[in-house]
Amino acid sequence: MTRAKVQRVTPRPDGKWQHKADGSERATAVTNTQQEAIESAVDVAHNQGGEVVVHGRDGRIRSKDSYGNDPNPPKDIEH
Repeated sequence: MTRAKVQRVTPRPDGKWQHKADGSERATAVTNTQQEAIESAVDVAHNQGGEVVVHGRDGRIRSKDSYGNDPNPPKDIEH
């Protein structure tokens, strides 16, 4: 059974935002805003059943959300 990839949203040194799958060399999308990068990551996570992890400008994790069939779903207090 293959594990769904984590779609990570992180800031770039040039001030833009990127959406990149864990283990990938290149970004899936480079956007002007964090929200655009989140939307791109959520689209891919919906299709692949993965997780989206959003980082802030300081590099710390701001939020996580899973998409797909999770045998032990957490109690989501964010949404």
